[in-house]
Amino acid sequence: MGFFSKLTGQFIDVIEWTQPDDETMVYRFERDGNEIKMGAQLTVRESQVAVMVNEGKLADVFMPGRYELSTQNMPILTTLKSWKYGFNSPFKAEVYFINTKQFLNQKWGTSNPVMMRDAEFGMIRLRAFGIYAFSVSEPVAFLREVFGTTQLMTTEGVTGHIKRMLVSGLSDAIAQSKIPALDLAANYDELGQYAKQVLTERLAPLGLKLNDFIIENISLPEEVEKAMDKRTSMGVLGDLNKYTQFQAAEAMRDAANNQNGAAGMSAGFGAAAMMTQAMQFSMQQNQQPQQAAPQQSAPAGDTKFCMECGARIPKGAKFCSECGAKQG
Repeated sequence: MGFFSKLTGQFIDVIEWTQPDDETMVYRFERDGNEIKMGAQLTVRESQVAVMVNEGKLADVFMPGRYELSTQNMPILTTLKSWKYGFNSPFKAEVYFINTKQFLNQKWGTSNPVMMRDAEFGMIRLRAFGIYAFSVSEPVAFLREVFGTTQLMTTEGVTGHIKRMLVSGLSDAIAQSKIPALDLAANYDELGQYAKQVLTERLAPLGLKLNDFIIENISLPEEVEKAMDKRTSMGVLGDLNKYTQFQAAEAMRDAANNQNGAAGMSAGFGAAAMMTQAMQFSMQQNQQPQQAAPQQSAPAGDTKFCMECGARIPKGAKFCSECGAKQG
């Protein structure tokens, strides 16, 4: 190999990232000290953005496409390098590829309970978990605020910080939504959308975008769950007529499945009828106020007058019920 061939072999003429995956967010192009020559081909694929960095300073940004590097498409780097009349020699610069695709199915959860103030139960502790999806929306801001100097950066490097922000934002979203604790399970979608709006504003300064936020479950304290079960039971028993009909239907079904056949069916109908009558009688008794039974007086022919006080007493009485005098 001649000297010229050896020299040109040190120049980089093709710059691209061909193996992006579902975990890598940032890839620094490997150059091993080699220099980039004028006219090198830079290929940026879909869901990628390329950023050139010169001595630690962010320079030109390249969107998806194919570029032949020159002073015309590298204005910032040209200024930093002081290329007044173009360049004829290779140059050194770091090239970073940012993966802008959505990172899906990222799990989040509350490692510690989240405090919530509820109008009915007061301060309660909640646990929740779900999934979210995010992407890099501002590559330059992301490199400036989050990315370090590692050659390869995966989602593991940022999801820990994102999860903490999600849990904190969810707590604020629950408080601001003012949804009662008993109604949280019926409003997962609405609460998720509300939390997404709150969290998007917090992630924006990092160059990140929250594409989706899903709440899969919110666990309530045991005492709140018991209160919900009690309310459910009261709701089921609220209509006693329907409850009676349900019990009668259950009795008829059990009787029909009885091996005694017709006798079992008759007994089932009888039990159902008796149960229905008993429930209806109980309801009527509860609805009508009880009245004291009037005292019945003895017929006039079966009474006599006390010899001492003249009170009317039963004819066969040996003592007066009023004065206690003995009767003859």
